[in-house]
Amino acid sequence: MTTTESQYHAAPAKAPWEEPSATTRDVKVTGRRVVANLIDGFLMVLVGGGFMMMFGVERSAAMETAGTATMWTMSPAGTLLYAAFAIAYYVLMERLAGRTLGKMVTGIRVVDEATGAAPSWGQAALRTLLRIVDGLFGYLVAFVVVLTNDKRRRLGDMAAKTLVVRS
Repeated sequence: MTTTESQYHAAPAKAPWEEPSATTRDVKVTGRRVVANLIDGFLMVLVGGGFMMMFGVERSAAMETAGTATMWTMSPAGTLLYAAFAIAYYVLMERLAGRTLGKMVTGIRVVDEATGAAPSWGQAALRTLLRIVDGLFGYLVAFVVVLTNDKRRRLGDMAAKTLVVRS
C-alpha cells in the first residue's frame, strides 16, 4: 500500500456502544458547559415560577420595613418541594441519561472518570449537592475551578470522580 492509499484507510471506527478511553475523551467543553448551565438555569426559573403560582408567595416584611423594594418569597412548603424537584432533576437526569436537558442541547454528557459510563446514583447525588458550592457567585466558583485544571472539572466532578465530555 502506498502512502497515498494509507491516508484513506483509517483505523476502523469504534462501535457506538464502545466508550472512548480515558485519554481520548474530549473534556474541553467549557463553553458548552456554560450554555448548558444557562439552559438548565432557565428551566429552573420556569419551574420555580410554576411552584410560586401553585404554592403562593409572601411579601418579605424585612424588606418593607427597611424601605427598599418589595421582595416576594415562596411559601415554605413550595420552597421545599421546589428544592426536592431541583435535586431530583439533576440526580435522575445525570444518572439515567448521563445528561440534563441543557447538556443534551449542547452535546455533552457526564461520565464516570474510570469507566466512561453514566455516573452512579452516588456520583450523581454528590455532583448535585456540590452545586451549592460550585454555584456561589453565579457559578463563578465552578467556572474558575474548571478553567484551572486539565480535566476541566468543577468541585462536584472532582469529588464524584466524573468528567463532562463531548457526546
